[in-house]
Amino acid sequence: MVDGKGRVVALIPARGGSKGVPGKNLRDLGGKPLVAWTIEAARQAECIDEVVVSSDDNAILKVARQWGAAVPFVRPAALARDDTPGIDVVLHALEQLPHAHWVVLLQPTSPLRTAQDIEAAVARCWEARAPACVSVSEVDTPPGWMFRLSDDGRLRAILPERERPLRRQDAPTLYALNGAVYVARADWLRHARTFLTDETVAYRMPPERSIDIDTPLDLMIAACLIRERQRGGGV
Repeated sequence: MVDGKGRVVALIPARGGSKGVPGKNLRDLGGKPLVAWTIEAARQAECIDEVVVSSDDNAILKVARQWGAAVPFVRPAALARDDTPGIDVVLHALEQLPHAHWVVLLQPTSPLRTAQDIEAAVARCWEARAPACVSVSEVDTPPGWMFRLSDDGRLRAILPERERPLRRQDAPTLYALNGAVYVARADWLRHARTFLTDETVAYRMPPERSIDIDTPLDLMIAACLIRERQRGGGV
């Protein structure tokens, strides 16, 4: 509990099934399971009072305990499917954690997010007196340079020509969710059922800490960045 804000719970959702990278949450990354990177960052963040892992998988729950996370419940199989909305997982956890005043959702697929990022996102939320904060990173390719392909392989612009910048420096700076940190007041989230409303504020993260592991290539890139960090490269 920080300055009367109430109890802050870090929630790490780590289901067993993964099609893109089988066994993803337990895959070795830099000498430890993927999920362990997020558990460690959460435990090191001074604003976090409790670190909880939500999983349907006994192997993941065992590893979570070994790395110092609490596992007060097992996620129902119905909430561990490919098509399960993420917010349903969070709301289920909040039902089991009625003492939580704030929830900080930390997806294990963001291993390069640091304790400092978590602290900064929570601080951003509190300083702005906002009910929610999400982490974002700058978009490398503006939508004016994005296209669909027609059935016969022809380009179809996302934006009309008058809205497409001719030069990169003329394009506005845009941001996308990077999936690393989601902060919300628990009572507000139960009502809103989303972290994203007009009241949500943003915490900006650099691209080198914003990688979201969804494919084997993402895992390889993360491994390279972590090796650089371990060598003192400062990623």
